[in-house]
This record gives sequence, structure tokens and C-alpha cells, in this order.
Amino acid sequence: MDVEAVFCETVLVRISPIAEVAVYYSEYETEPREKRMARKWKAVRNVLAEAENSSGEFQARLRKLNACARDFKSFDDYGAIPPLRKKDLIDWQAEHGIGWFLNCSPGELGRIYQSPGPLFDPEGVEPDYWAWSEGFFAAGFRPGDLAQMTFSYHMTPAGLMLEEPLRDIGCAVIPAGPGNTEKQIEFMTQLPVTAFVGMTSYLKVIGMKARAAGLDLRQDFKLEKAYVAAEPLSEALRAEVEDMFGITIRQGYGTADVGCISYECMELGGMHLSNYRHVEICDPVTGVPLPDGELGEVVVTPFFNDYPLVRLATGDLSSMDTSMCACGRTARKLTGWKGRADDTVKVKGQFIYPGQAGAVFAQYSDVSGWQIQVKSVKGMDALVVVVETAQAFDEETFVADFQATMKLRPVVEIVAPGTLPEGAPRLVDERTFD
Repeated sequence: MDVEAVFCETVLVRISPIAEVAVYYSEYETEPREKRMARKWKAVRNVLAEAENSSGEFQARLRKLNACARDFKSFDDYGAIPPLRKKDLIDWQAEHGIGWFLNCSPGELGRIYQSPGPLFDPEGVEPDYWAWSEGFFAAGFRPGDLAQMTFSYHMTPAGLMLEEPLRDIGCAVIPAGPGNTEKQIEFMTQLPVTAFVGMTSYLKVIGMKARAAGLDLRQDFKLEKAYVAAEPLSEALRAEVEDMFGITIRQGYGTADVGCISYECMELGGMHLSNYRHVEICDPVTGVPLPDGELGEVVVTPFFNDYPLVRLATGDLSSMDTSMCACGRTARKLTGWKGRADDTVKVKGQFIYPGQAGAVFAQYSDVSGWQIQVKSVKGMDALVVVVETAQAFDEETFVADFQATMKLRPVVEIVAPGTLPEGAPRLVDERTFD
């Protein structure tokens, strides 16, 4: 039996096929591109009207433009609206409160999470609110799969955000959360776990520990597939971990603010745009949409009503691929993550904001300078904090304070004052991705 869910009032109707023989999750995946863009414009127009009516943030943007929502009559006009920057979102949430952005009271939402920044992430009550179901289905997840979820369920949205679409498809879920690798291995070997959800780098850690314990990753595990996100995925790492377990790995791309933006299918060759988001590639400085194929910033409008967001700039760089895919899906594709357009980076699924780190360092008056360095060591992300100080330094307390605020545990390198060059950037990303 099909499960029918109404999404974004009457603008979108999602049909979720749960039969084992289904090829696509939704009829929207194969619709002609012109029809898709017309449907998406209706959804965007609905978001514009709701934002004008209820969002103090968007009302302020309109006043600066001396415009109203009705002035934007097509996607050509829509690109003239200045993007909403995540840093501004953080500042305005702190200044005005979360209610300034909503068309309902906070108590009428489904959940409210918090991401590093700090940034509150409201969740509405619509089915598959974060729109990950079609991505999981494209990656081969089917009814009867037992999926082990290794994203966090604490404060941040990833665990629940990605569990609910799995349940929608008909999968069972082990809410393992991150860490505790020995227990992860126990689940995977004592239960018929067919699917992993988390970061590829962590699945590699699980595999390495299991091998060290004498386990055969292909005989003692029943894994068939993995759905990964929250970190850049190199083709070398994908191939290594696929070979370790004898599985397929497909990735999704999204954020805690808007949910799924794009996802891979079994054919690879790019990431299909979500049918429930309008995605643009824009000039990082002007916010103006760029021609297909050019590198620019990913700007997203999710089809939310409770928390209408208009042209949210992600800070991520990518480009648009308009070629048709052999899988039969007709959506355009992102060519993958190409870096950051701002001074933040993502490490192990968490954004690092230099300003937020500065608040931690401000508690330590003996620190004369600091720098955060992101490195790749044997394919694994490492967060190194260089601390300039001439005094005795309580490294253990600092690590605990840093982790409590930034959600990541750093490696601390203490150096003499003046070691860092004058004007050195607070954040340096030394990783390279193929």
C-alpha cells in the first residue's frame, strides 16, 4: 500500500512507494524538468508569502529592497533577493529570539535543536520534514533493512533527522549514536544489520577495530550498504571502505537548517537535487545566480511554512551539472562539495566558527595567540589547536571547555608567544579532497 503525505500544504503531494519492486521513491523524481521548475516555483511563491506574513527577518529584508513578495514573479526575479547568511541568522536569533522567524509559537513545532554557532534549528510537523527519504531510497534502502544510526541524537538534529525517513521507508533503526566503537561492532555482528548511516571515516574506524579484534568484515558482518554525510567524501576513501566490507556507499548532502539538499544514486556521477528544495549556485559576493557549470555558493530555499527561510546561503561551494542520469531521475545534479566560501569549515559533521572559538579562548587570559588547524591524517580529520602562551596552561580544562562549546575534541599544541605570524588566520583548513 502506498503512503500518501501532503507536504507544504497543497503545493506538493508526495507519494512514497514502499513496495520492494519500486524503482523510485516519488513520482517527482522522473518528471520533466520544466514541469519540476513550475512546481517548485509554486512552492517558493508559497514560502515567500508565508515569510512576508510571519517572518520578521524576511520582512526586514523586504523593507531594505522596498519590495513585497508579489514583486517576484519568476525565478529570474527571485535571484534579486539578497541571500540570508548563516552568520546573520545566528546573530538575529540571539537578538530577536526564535519566534521572530516563525509563523507559529515555538511550542507548536515538532522539535527544536541546536547546532554549533550557536544556532537553533526548528523542525515542523510535516511528514518527512527534512526530505531525506528519496535520498535513502536512491541509495538502495528498502523495507526490512536494519539500519545502524551513528549520528548524534543529542541536541543536534542529525540522528532524528535521518532516522524518521528510514522509518518512513520501512526500515528498522538501531539508535546507536556516535562513539563507543566496541558496542557498534557488537551490534553489527550480533544483529543482522544491513545498513550503516553515519560518516565514512567512522565506518573505517569500526572496520579497523573489528579487524584488529580478529573479525572478518565480510563474513562476520551482514552490511550491504551505507548512507554517509556530514564530511567530504573522497573517492579514495569510498573505494577503501567499500572494499573493506564489500558494500556500496552513497552520500547525501544537507545542513541542519534545511535538511536534504542533494543525494547520490547508484549510478554516481553527481548528486541529484532534492525535489523539495529550490537550489541555486550563486556568486558568493553578490548572491546573484550563476550559469550552470560555474563554481559558486550553494543557496537553498526549503519549502518550509512554520520556519520560512528564503535563499539561505550555505557557505558551501559547488557547481551544477545539467546532464541526464542513467538512473532515470531527471533532476539536475550538484558536482559535489568544492570547499567553503566563508571562514568556517566542517569537521566530523560540525561547523567550526572562529568567533565561537574566540569565546572559549577569551576565558584564558594567558593565551596571547591561537589558531585552529584542520588536517587530514591517514584519511581521518584531525582538529589541532595551536595555543601561544608563556605561562603554565591547564590543557585538560581547556580541552573540556573547547569540546563543550564546539562539540569536538581538539589536539592542543602549545607554542611560545610570537610563533604564529602576525595577522595569521584564526582557522586554516589543510585538507585536500580528490
